[in-house]
Amino acid sequence: MTTTEHPEPRAVAGPDRLAPPHERGTPGFLRLGAALWLSGVATFVLVYSVQGLLPTLSAEFGVSSSTASLVLSATTGALALAVLPLSAVTESWGRARVMTGALAVSAVLALLAPLAPTFESLVVLRALQGVTLAALPALSMAHLTHEVAARHLGGAVGLLIAGNTLGGLSGRLVASWVSDLAGWRAGLAAVGAVSVAATVAFRLLLPAPTAPIPARTRFRDLGGPLRRHLTDPGLLCLFGMAFLLMGAFVTVYNYLGFRLLAAPFSLPGTLVGLVFLGYLAGGWASTRAGRLGDRFGRRPVLWSATLLALAGIWVMLPDLLVTVLIGLVMVTVGFFGAHSVASSWVGRRSALLAGAVPAQASSLYLVGYYAGSSAGGAVGGIAYDHAGWLGVVCYVSALLAGALGLALVLRRLPAPA
Repeated sequence: MTTTEHPEPRAVAGPDRLAPPHERGTPGFLRLGAALWLSGVATFVLVYSVQGLLPTLSAEFGVSSSTASLVLSATTGALALAVLPLSAVTESWGRARVMTGALAVSAVLALLAPLAPTFESLVVLRALQGVTLAALPALSMAHLTHEVAARHLGGAVGLLIAGNTLGGLSGRLVASWVSDLAGWRAGLAAVGAVSVAATVAFRLLLPAPTAPIPARTRFRDLGGPLRRHLTDPGLLCLFGMAFLLMGAFVTVYNYLGFRLLAAPFSLPGTLVGLVFLGYLAGGWASTRAGRLGDRFGRRPVLWSATLLALAGIWVMLPDLLVTVLIGLVMVTVGFFGAHSVASSWVGRRSALLAGAVPAQASSLYLVGYYAGSSAGGAVGGIAYDHAGWLGVVCYVSALLAGALGLALVLRRLPAPA
């Protein structure tokens, strides 16, 4: 319920601020929103660009599908390991400075990736990119929280997520299309060029901070809140769901290309790259799931979205292109709906816990999310190598069944006192 009797006053600068936070419609708000949208593009165009190239890299280097997936798993795995410590300590170095430096170094590594002489060297470069990008998701969200007036934060976060989604989608499409025309090295070079352009535009648009740099955080200060987060059953369920949901989702998109390139589909690479347009349905689902959660409660929306993804993977089983595409949309909508509800629930639940730090809880959720992308996607390749698409369906079903079980457990857990 909302009220209009006492409108929220306009925020002003105080002793703890350098300037007032940005209000919607002001030049600072528009520049900040555009800059962080570009940071999302630059980040996720790099992380997931190789997903559409996995069949090409498998053939080029003579490795199995599960081995080829290491070029993606190395990035997300390194990101999962580094996100918690880096996001905790780098904020005190200056968020704008760290984000700019991380994007710049990642863009340089992206330009070096096409020159990798061996598969192993490519995997190493991709792992280094994961480390350099690790702090960006958490820092971007923290920067918005401190720089935008609270009543406009939801719209600003939506713009950031849109940049993340567009980056992931465009990276896959650009790499796939250019690779089909000029080879995988040209595809990665094109992705690197997109990242460089987005990084330069990000730095030019990012306005000067309005909030001071926070006090330095020491690693030993992280232990108490970390234990608090890891002993709350509700947060543990949400972290586990992040791992299982992302493991299932990335497996589907990692190995669907192998299936569509082979008989009986035998589609050209350019058309196979178009399957990533399914992400557009995910963008809609994220927003819609949030609204449904506000209206009907997060619990029913969470398990319903997970159940939709579970049904979708079985719809994809027949060797019919129409059922494959319908099932893919179901999996995508289900994943993004569940992920949207679960990720927002982490912050809300941790805010109710005594001694908890919501930003650290969000970082732990990202640890589970990217660990699921890395480990879950790699194991999914083993299932595909040994049992084909039926193996993928059974493996993904097991992950989603586990996530559904955790979602049902959450239904019975009360809110923290």
